[in-house]
Amino acid sequence: MSGDEIFDVVVIGGGGAGLAAAIEARAAGRDVALLEKNDALGGSTAWSIGSITASATPHQLGKGIKDCPADHWRDMAGFNGDLDPRDNPALRRILAEEMPDTFRWLLGHGVRFVGPMPEPPHRKPRMHNVLPNSRSYIAHLGRAAHKAGIAIRCGTRAIDLVIDGERVVAVDCDGAGGRRRYSARGGIVLATGDFTNDPELKARYMGPQEAKVEGVNATATGDGQKLAVRLGARILNGDLALGPELRFIPPQQSNPLLLLPPWRVLADFMAWSLEHMPGALLRPFVMSFVTTALAPSPGLFAQGAILVNRSGERFIDETDKPAYAVPDQPDGVGYIILDQRIARQFSDWPHFISTAPGVAYAYIDDYRRNRPDLFTTAATLDALAGKLAMPAGSLTKTITHYTASAGNRPRLDAGPYVALGPVRAVFVHAEGGLAVDHDHRVLGPGDAPIAGLYAAGSTGQGGLLLKGHGHHLGWAFASGRRAGRNAAFAAITPDNV
Repeated sequence: MSGDEIFDVVVIGGGGAGLAAAIEARAAGRDVALLEKNDALGGSTAWSIGSITASATPHQLGKGIKDCPADHWRDMAGFNGDLDPRDNPALRRILAEEMPDTFRWLLGHGVRFVGPMPEPPHRKPRMHNVLPNSRSYIAHLGRAAHKAGIAIRCGTRAIDLVIDGERVVAVDCDGAGGRRRYSARGGIVLATGDFTNDPELKARYMGPQEAKVEGVNATATGDGQKLAVRLGARILNGDLALGPELRFIPPQQSNPLLLLPPWRVLADFMAWSLEHMPGALLRPFVMSFVTTALAPSPGLFAQGAILVNRSGERFIDETDKPAYAVPDQPDGVGYIILDQRIARQFSDWPHFISTAPGVAYAYIDDYRRNRPDLFTTAATLDALAGKLAMPAGSLTKTITHYTASAGNRPRLDAGPYVALGPVRAVFVHAEGGLAVDHDHRVLGPGDAPIAGLYAAGSTGQGGLLLKGHGHHLGWAFASGRRAGRNAAFAAITPDNV
């Protein structure tokens, strides 16, 4: 192949895990290439809410909170429930123990946070929210990667791993200039995220209905998992995911909060404001984020709201995994129908329409003000159907039938009526990652490490359960740093022969 390049470490994937791996490998004095299939860095990290959960942070210490990794490790198990036997306690311990230093590493690169926020079953507040948004991770770490001299190749998709004997030595990629080979003296780090938007892997590990559901990140297609499985690696917990769940369609115009530049001075000002300014002044600004594309509360359906399709037909028991049925509906969307009683009920705590944990709760009036594209109201069901371009009489027929068969469930009663939507079904993230050892080496046949191959983040989740907010991003950065260092130490260069 023409134009082949040789490095000490090659990292595949330009999200949080990949950037962390590349920066740490470069800090060890190695020549590093970072390959990203998209036109820009970001990955699922850039799509996230941005929470990081950690113990013994400066933010905790500043509020007099005494915490430690051992307690963090124990509390994480409280999220597992019946799935606890499928967890990887050893990797969970690595995450908990690495997070205090990883949190400070992020601070050192200019990332700023507000918090910590409580999230049971954590016994101490540990959730820290990034400011001003999740783009901050990519902006600051991307700048650090450029400054360190890492060779960043966007628009470069990994096609196949190259084996020499029993060792992975290179990766073949397609890019604007055609096929090119990137060789690695030390190792290749797979950091390509999960497979929430890959129908093939979802069908294999989850089922045919799940395969119809799209991921929040359209380019999360399990590229790293597929590359490694060809060499005999295996995927653990491939059937587990956050989702499918209902999400409001995002606004056509980008959210102002998500457009804020990740300047350090702006993040510091936001942190001060959130600590000191009256909530009433901050609420309109915060609501512009909490009403974007978050999940509607299941409490809506518990109180009697119903889910209909574009034809005005109710198609599922709303309390029984409604997101699974949405992909089969016209255009793959639905609408949540509320009456006057439910609308009033969801105007104040404890009944909220959506929430960003540790940030705020959004109520019916917040959607009326901030998302007129999602909020439709009318005095009668027929008028509401007309505004939604549904067949005449469809909603009246649906509600009449529902009222007659609702049993003990709350029923829709008097108008005015409200429709919230469209909503669609999505996967937020999947737990299915490659089996790895404690050094983040990918395990092949017989659970023997595949020489020269490492995995980090969701790609190298190794059976670790990451329920609760802030753990997936924490694992991305912590495992990325470790995998990058280990690949760097394995490099054979003139300096360490």
